[in-house]
Amino acid sequence: MFSNASNFVHGVDKAFLIIGGFTVFFLVSFTAIMIFFIVKYNRKRNPKATQVKDNTLLEVIWTTLPILLVLFMFYIGWEGFLPMRQDPKGAMKVKAIAQMWKWNFEYEDNKQSDTLVLPINKPVRIDLVSKDVIHGFFVPAFRIKEDVVPGKNNYSWFIPGELGDFDLICSAYCGVSHSYMTAVIRIVSQQKYDEWIAALSALPAASSNPGFTVLQNNACTGCHSIDGSPLVGPSFKGLFGSTIEVKTNGVMRKVKVDEEYIETSIYDPDKDIAKDFTHGIMKPYKNIIKDNDIKLINDYLKTLK
Repeated sequence: MFSNASNFVHGVDKAFLIIGGFTVFFLVSFTAIMIFFIVKYNRKRNPKATQVKDNTLLEVIWTTLPILLVLFMFYIGWEGFLPMRQDPKGAMKVKAIAQMWKWNFEYEDNKQSDTLVLPINKPVRIDLVSKDVIHGFFVPAFRIKEDVVPGKNNYSWFIPGELGDFDLICSAYCGVSHSYMTAVIRIVSQQKYDEWIAALSALPAASSNPGFTVLQNNACTGCHSIDGSPLVGPSFKGLFGSTIEVKTNGVMRKVKVDEEYIETSIYDPDKDIAKDFTHGIMKPYKNIIKDNDIKLINDYLKTLK
């Protein structure tokens, strides 16, 4: 049975099943033919080689049939692919923003979320934007995968057909934390979507805040969220002024997150490792982020209550 997770599942699965079926058929057939000829025409049964005359009909058949078969498989694949590049008019639009190593989704009125929440049975066009390197927008359950290339306008579209959570994966190797670049696509009823989008806060201040700009330009927001969601590193939301547990020289201790702690974490990130996070992930930013930029970062973090 085909899944109904998206409108593309049937076409893609059909192409894989047909092409896979032909592959298995010819693998078994050619293997059997090879074994047959090895047994029938081995040296013991044919000590003296005999000349076999060419057969025009046979040559025409084994040339024509593969060509027709390849054209048929191309047609099956093209039939499943073509609708993926023909998004319907009036489709709901969401922008998927990729950067090392995080997905962010932007809705109308500058509302943003780390989870892609969509209503069921409604066509949606996902405009794909990369802020740094090449990423890949890959949703296995929906049978869709598109490249996310810096400076290139690309998109993906689909109609979700099942309620639930589905994995979004980056399919292009984009750096040391590539494997962490995942997100959730949550398909809900229209009513739940309307309630969710109404409660979602817009983030106009972040994009215009100089401290946020420094974080974004140095790919900090790829590992540290601003909405409390866990990523590779601790979330920036509510971080400044809080007391957290860190490991220093193998010993756990509590520290207050202040200007000094933020500066140390930027210039020497492995000195104090926050609890439940990993050593050696973040590179030192000494001589990359200037002292004045650290002040801007601290001012911005103070606003994330």
